[in-house]
Amino acid sequence: MTTSLKILRHVSITLLVVFLSPACMQFTVDTPPALPTVQDIAPPMVEEEPTLFLMPTETLEPVVPVLFTATALPNVTLNVVNGNLFVRRGPDMAFNPVGVLYKNTSTKAIARDVLSDWVQVTIPNSNETGWVSIQTDYSQLEGSIKDLPEFTTTEWPQAAYLRNCTYHRMYVMPGEMVVYPSFQYPDNEIWIYPGEYTVYDIDVPGDPEVVNVSIREGSDVEILEDGLGGHRKCP
Repeated sequence: MTTSLKILRHVSITLLVVFLSPACMQFTVDTPPALPTVQDIAPPMVEEEPTLFLMPTETLEPVVPVLFTATALPNVTLNVVNGNLFVRRGPDMAFNPVGVLYKNTSTKAIARDVLSDWVQVTIPNSNETGWVSIQTDYSQLEGSIKDLPEFTTTEWPQAAYLRNCTYHRMYVMPGEMVVYPSFQYPDNEIWIYPGEYTVYDIDVPGDPEVVNVSIREGSDVEILEDGLGGHRKCP
């Protein structure tokens, strides 16, 4: 074989290798990667359900309110002495009377006001209750008032007034109150507790009785006649 033929053969082989190399590279790139074996696959993480810890249950008894009964209350008795006593609908003289406790009678005290000046009592021969002042010579308490349950009122009494329309001075009993003539306004009008009163004309000799009046909460009563029989109206 001549030298020129050897050279030509060598060049041909070189060119063949050059053309075949990209095809081999492309084949290598397009070949899919090998699949992992079973040993290469990590087992999936399984989230465990949380364990529930239940607090031990306790059986609770229902709350039963404590009700004061006649047997549960302290033994406190109100005795009426020296005269009769009004029983009022609230712990103040400005409340209307709702009953009467007569002299030498007794009743059960069931509560007291915050100042311990009044006690709530049961009205004899009824299912009603009311309030009686113990700051008087007509009431006498047996037992300790501090042992009674305390009561705070949320209602206020309505004011009542007595007005003198005459030209004479009037005297009101009980209470020993003087109501001045109408021309001495505003002293001809007084604020007065509910109750029964007798009015006397003290500008006439003998202080004759003029009128009996019944005062209730919110009332506005006028004295229209004097001790001589004269009549006048308030301006």
